[in-house]
Amino acid sequence: MEYNSQIASFSEMTSVISLKAIDLNFDIILDDIVDLQSYCDALIQKVFELPYTDYPDFISYQTNLVKNPIFWLNHFEELISNNEDLFTGKRSLCRYNKLFNLIESKRKELQSSSVKESKLNTPKRLINADTEDRYFSFHETKLQIEKLECFNEKIIFLTEEIFDYEEADIISKNGNLGEFNLQCEKLKVRLQTTRKLLLDIEKEKQETILKGNSEIKPTFKIRINGPINILTDVYKQMMYSSKSSGKSYINHSIKDITKFICDNHLDEQGNELSQHTIRTYLSPTRCDKDPNNDNKIRL
Repeated sequence: MEYNSQIASFSEMTSVISLKAIDLNFDIILDDIVDLQSYCDALIQKVFELPYTDYPDFISYQTNLVKNPIFWLNHFEELISNNEDLFTGKRSLCRYNKLFNLIESKRKELQSSSVKESKLNTPKRLINADTEDRYFSFHETKLQIEKLECFNEKIIFLTEEIFDYEEADIISKNGNLGEFNLQCEKLKVRLQTTRKLLLDIEKEKQETILKGNSEIKPTFKIRINGPINILTDVYKQMMYSSKSSGKSYINHSIKDITKFICDNHLDEQGNELSQHTIRTYLSPTRCDKDPNNDNKIRL
């Protein structure tokens, strides 16, 4: 049975192609399109295919495939929650409740192992504050942030750490270090400011490229073998002579036409044209600059 699920924002997808599958029961196999929708659909399908007893091993197997298992569990929990309406009936509701319990249990297990591992490596002088079940170290938090590649995950991680600290029952604090939550908040602001600056720089760079492209003059220019006012007079006729509809043949300003002529033509000697001269020739009040009747091209 195929499922069209409501997606969750997975930053790491654990899917593999059939040829690289190691465990057909636990691997998420996608041979065709690999995107967030197909991955979420395959995960939901796997949830309904597996027997209850395989859920713990399946969750452990999947979390071993990702760099940040806690984030993956959070997104998996989000996926199950977003698709609550698929778990109808007594048996499906049992699956739903069991998954939530196992996800929470696995998350606590991972958090606990992370704390134990950190306690072996983090000197007491780098711990900001202690509680009964964990401690808060801004030094460790910074190291964890550096491991995360996604900007949004960094902000989410810092936000969760701030909330955990502010809700925790602090037993002791290191007077030589700053307040943990304030240090995290400062790092959040720094990350957000740096990201905005990088985006602004990239935007300015793209705008400069686009502006440069729009101002690139053509490499091929037409040489006019005769007085330039013959050419400008042709444009004057199209600019100021009206058709039967009352509209002129060319509805552009003198400035625009001047730029166009200078960008696309050269004089008899192959020299660039003077914009000041061309603008004067195009002026409707400077009839003295028009060619005489022998040289005039009439449209």
